[in-house]
Amino acid sequence: MLDETPKRFDRIIAILIQLQSKKIVKAQELADRFEVSLRTIYRDIRTLEASGVPIYSEAGVGYALMDGYRLPPVMFTREEVSSFIAAEKLMQKFTDTSLGTHYASAMYKLKSVLRSTDKDWLSNIENKVVMQNAEPLFHDNSPNTLAFLFESIAEKKQVILLYKTFESGETTSRNIEPVGVFHDHNNWYVLGFCHLRKDYRQFRTDRIQGIQKTEIDFTLEHDSLETYLNKNETIPTIKVRVIVDKKIARYLAYERKYHGFVSEKEIDGQLEMTFMSRDIENAFPRWLLMFGDYAEILEPEQLKINTLELLEKIKKKLS
Repeated sequence: MLDETPKRFDRIIAILIQLQSKKIVKAQELADRFEVSLRTIYRDIRTLEASGVPIYSEAGVGYALMDGYRLPPVMFTREEVSSFIAAEKLMQKFTDTSLGTHYASAMYKLKSVLRSTDKDWLSNIENKVVMQNAEPLFHDNSPNTLAFLFESIAEKKQVILLYKTFESGETTSRNIEPVGVFHDHNNWYVLGFCHLRKDYRQFRTDRIQGIQKTEIDFTLEHDSLETYLNKNETIPTIKVRVIVDKKIARYLAYERKYHGFVSEKEIDGQLEMTFMSRDIENAFPRWLLMFGDYAEILEPEQLKINTLELLEKIKKKLS
């Protein structure tokens, strides 16, 4: 019979580490992570308690360690050490100045507990990994935007944004209650309740000209960020079908998802692509013109009209 003792020992140690990482940990959360039954988790928790680990539990809430209990520094595997490099490089390029500085400080602490051989391993590869970012993610006047937003979300305090809109170029002051931040299409966004518009809005961080903390509490109880992002999927769409040359189809693979790509099929050596587009008036025609000489619009007719009108405007500019 297979001896499960080493596997169980590793799981119990991992449970203890997870208990240290969060204030409350639910039994179901542990069961899902380790792919075991709740009964197994209950048994593992009893084993930790029998070993002298001070765990308290509350029915229907979860498990927590008594305040003040901590393990000595945890040793990392070489694979875990390698993962730090990618995380560090991402933090350097894709977060604001303040968070990047805090993460660098945390990395020094992590590196300090590594074995000498693992430090050498880390040193050999860390200058061989580079993350490149084409556009600035934050305005020069507001370099610590993410740090302010994280603090606002954690403390449930409103922030004031000086925000420059893309359409009009005007800068307005917005009191918002941030719900969450997300990264999409090479940009950071904050979604929050805007008191000026009396509705939920998205704000791109590179257009935030300034951010100010306040002591004003949130006035609403907000759902999770995913709830509001999923609501965007209910925006009306129009079915679009285009035929594109196979030799350029692979160049469209990244951008097409932002235009409602649904499916594709090969027809006589070409690819027929189907989209559910939210904007055939502006966004889709402009994207289509990037490869227009390799594409044919099948439907809708209005998309053909909109594309021709855009071409006429371009022609007038060039003549």
